[in-house]
Amino acid sequence: MNCFFVSDLHGKISRYQSLINQIKKELPDVVLIGGDLLPGFNTLYGDFITEYLIPKFKELKTELEENYPKIFIIMGNDDPRIEEEKLIKAEKMGIWNYLNEKKITHNGFDFYGYAYVPPTPFRLKDWEKFDISRHTDIGCVSPLEGSRTIKVNPIDIEHYTIAKDLQNLMKGNLSRAICLFHAPPYKTNLDRADLDGYIFDHVQVDVHVGSIAIKKFIENRQPKITLHGHIHESSRITGHWQQKIKKTNSFSAAWDGTELALIKFNPEFPEKAERILLD
Repeated sequence: MNCFFVSDLHGKISRYQSLINQIKKELPDVVLIGGDLLPGFNTLYGDFITEYLIPKFKELKTELEENYPKIFIIMGNDDPRIEEEKLIKAEKMGIWNYLNEKKITHNGFDFYGYAYVPPTPFRLKDWEKFDISRHTDIGCVSPLEGSRTIKVNPIDIEHYTIAKDLQNLMKGNLSRAICLFHAPPYKTNLDRADLDGYIFDHVQVDVHVGSIAIKKFIENRQPKITLHGHIHESSRITGHWQQKIKKTNSFSAAWDGTELALIKFNPEFPEKAERILLD
């Protein structure tokens, strides 16, 4: 089973076109898209999902017929959750599987999706949750503050964490699990932000901004493969887009260049994964 993984396309038409061209060329079995799908919240390309994304993949499905890949998709912290219903509608049309907080078994592997990230400095909080406790790092905005595009019970915001969600979602044997996250695991090659020398209230902020809960989940539960995005500059700073955490292979497709970062892997042989940058 040949898989493609991309993340953080941020509504850039050139990146989506590069992905579609590569799908036509290589005909992968599975394509995973790890969030931050849309243009900036204040600069939406019309109705990006309805006017561009759905027609583009619908056209691809018509062209490829039985060679159309299984597509798994989640949103990311820059995607307004009010747009989520359009992704669900497209799922009912057979264009993709909306994977957030779900498990779908395909070709002998269990695919899980989870879109939430720990608190960030940004104001949009639709896809943010406390990580392992009600703690917000220096320089970040609490999930209890900021703005949202849908209503959420304040009690849920206050008491539900990424750690609790993962405990509820991912149960049983994960030896053949492929977990599609938006957030990367904490203090790894995949979550290194460009924050050196950034002082907030006279304190150097943490340059690692990933999820402690996701890191502990990987260490303790050892899924086969985990996929991540969110921190665009991490691989440029660390020189690595992958990390081995015990037996788990973790990959990031986030990238701060102009190209599309595409990770290709066979889940039976994750150690042979490769990343290519497509103009």
